[in-house]
Amino acid sequence: MKKILVVEDDQAIQALLQDFLIEAGYDVVTASDGVEALFEFEKQPFDLILLDVMLPKIDGFAVCEVIRQKSDVAIVMLTALDDEEHQIRGLDLQVDDYLTKPFSMPILIRKIAAVLRRQEKRGGDNVPQMISYRELDLDMDGYKVYIKRNPVDLTPKEFEILRELLLHQGRILTRENLLSALWKYDFFGDERIIDTHIKNIRKKLGGADYIETIRGVGYRIDKEDEK
Repeated sequence: MKKILVVEDDQAIQALLQDFLIEAGYDVVTASDGVEALFEFEKQPFDLILLDVMLPKIDGFAVCEVIRQKSDVAIVMLTALDDEEHQIRGLDLQVDDYLTKPFSMPILIRKIAAVLRRQEKRGGDNVPQMISYRELDLDMDGYKVYIKRNPVDLTPKEFEILRELLLHQGRILTRENLLSALWKYDFFGDERIIDTHIKNIRKKLGGADYIETIRGVGYRIDKEDEK
């Protein structure tokens, strides 16, 4: 499971970010000022740092500068400073993305997923950037799904389940397979959460039911040339 450090001094926003990220399947550690952020960074590895600019003790730009001297960990900056000068400063510090407040939580989740995917590609990930299947297109970087070029609004986890099935066309994936691949930790709960996600995916795809239920086993998407 990907681990994210959330650095935000506003406790209400910090709690909201933590809740959304955990719901999206991430492991989350929080820090409320620049000193605490650097302490957590030194203590344990992270896959991504969500970094506010206006922080007590040490501001986000200074935190980013220190981190960049030691690591190329993915950094997404959050700030109310939307002027060009501050954005350029952040980009000069090699941040991976820059969002101004207020922002949409679903957009933030998708941007985080896209940044993490780009990081994986730099490390040699061979997952294709786009998957096309009949009338369905999946944009891997943008976490976007289209049917006949019309966008379909899937949650990040729904997107990942659909992606996993499409990457393994013709193969039956059990609930355990999907939990292991997408949650990447021991799942303590009802594994039929997968069934709920599949049901939601089918509903959002409308009449285009690509996913076949293999009763008592799992789910499958046929290879494109089989139908």
